[in-house]
Amino acid sequence: MSDFNRSAPVEWGLRAYLLLTFAFVFAPIAASFVFSFNVDRFPSLPLGGFSLTWYQQVAADPLVWEGLRNTLIAGITVSVLATALGFGAAYTDFRYNFFGKSLYLALALLPPTIPVVILGLAMLAFLANIGLSGGIHSVIIAHVVMCAPFAMAIIRLRLSQMDASLEAAAWNLGASQWVAMRHVIIPFCRPAIFAALFITMAVSFDEFAVSWFVSGLNETLPVKVLGFLQGQVSPKINVIGTFVFLTSMTLVILAQILLMKRSTGGKAGQ
Repeated sequence: MSDFNRSAPVEWGLRAYLLLTFAFVFAPIAASFVFSFNVDRFPSLPLGGFSLTWYQQVAADPLVWEGLRNTLIAGITVSVLATALGFGAAYTDFRYNFFGKSLYLALALLPPTIPVVILGLAMLAFLANIGLSGGIHSVIIAHVVMCAPFAMAIIRLRLSQMDASLEAAAWNLGASQWVAMRHVIIPFCRPAIFAALFITMAVSFDEFAVSWFVSGLNETLPVKVLGFLQGQVSPKINVIGTFVFLTSMTLVILAQILLMKRSTGGKAGQ
């Protein structure tokens, strides 16, 4: 009983710390959401009044639609390519043992650890040397490099929960490697594959620094925000920020639901 009494203050302290951390992280985002409905041009409390003026201006701005189009094209393409590459890399790690495997994993998971400014400069120099800089394809290539490790990590985690003998059993029953892949590996990894699609799309949708270096005139929506910041502070930034945040969070939550649902289903099956 005494141990319980001593642990209770610690537990409440940890909960309070967690709440303060979330408040610190999400308070600026919540403020941006609230001020996006403010009729005044500059943020002020109390609010000058409720208005959808800034949303209407964003919806009527062709630059915003151009940035959104580029962002969607890049995000969808990147999610498919990065997930395909991540699946191949994760399956290679799962199925094969070879010399230098530790180095292979370290290099495959390296890009997210590189500072985005360094990565952006490196991608700009590389793409310029091969004549591929300054287009939407440049953004796609750079984002695939950034996002593939996320897909690999998610699918690799899922494959680590699989009994390696299942695929071997399919081979012994006469299935080819492709048939075993299609009927054993892919169905088992399907929740992780969809989760990787959502996560990589969210990362691509949010990414700014690398896009700014390589996009040229084909700017994505986060890069467009920089244009609104130049010269004057525009309330449209709050609207765009709210949209980007809600979209990204929706993708991340969908990915988490898929992973949690599959995990719960697996425990129930056991």
